[in-house]
Amino acid sequence: MSNDDERERTKGGSVVYQHAPRAEGWTQPEHGDEHWMRAIEEHVARHVAPVDVVFHEIVSDLVHLDVHLVPPGARNPYWMLFTTGMSARPMTMPPGAPGSPYAELAILLPPEWRCDQESWKDERWYWPVRWLKTLARLPHEYRTWLSHGHTIPNGDPARPFDRSTALSGMIVFPSISLTPEAQQIPVGDLEIDLWTLWPLHGDEMQYKLDHGADALIDLFESAGVRDVIDPDRPSVVKKPPRKKLFGIF
Repeated sequence: MSNDDERERTKGGSVVYQHAPRAEGWTQPEHGDEHWMRAIEEHVARHVAPVDVVFHEIVSDLVHLDVHLVPPGARNPYWMLFTTGMSARPMTMPPGAPGSPYAELAILLPPEWRCDQESWKDERWYWPVRWLKTLARLPHEYRTWLSHGHTIPNGDPARPFDRSTALSGMIVFPSISLTPEAQQIPVGDLEIDLWTLWPLHGDEMQYKLDHGADALIDLFESAGVRDVIDPDRPSVVKKPPRKKLFGIF
């Protein structure tokens, strides 16, 4: 990976990474590390709530990726889905990049979200799970990294995740619903960052590129946007006023 000083930057100072998939085909199948998975699961149980169901990957390449489901409860009025397996390999990070090279991802869903396998046959309910799994693999498939403020659009140009929502991209942020302790997972001598995926509108992704992640966070705070997904929420980016034409709006 080349030096960030030599890379294209947006108006907001974000580095633009263009990724190409690895040239080689499948490596030997991966089966995961039971101890590693258990340590992450127990950490979430202590700081959030116990896992109810684990969706195991049947066939794995590079990393064995499972999705764990924590149901809504007294301490967590939302569904929490998180990965194990992404942190089995370090991400390919540029020199001096902040954060741990070991990471897992989480996504938070409202209590009325349908989190059963039958409902997940419908993309309306499955798209957050699809993106959780896709982005957990991305650093290893493309020899790159995910960390605070990274945005990933759903295609180019970005398209809505499903016809039931206008949201069309993801940003990687810390959770405001989980405690800081919940988002730092010690496993042996390593520390794993647990990042949360926040869905975005297209103009919010552009705003972040133009003004930076901190500016987008400020808009979220002003609008009361939280990390629990609301597929119907409006964009926080204000539309420019319409120009007058001959005194008529």
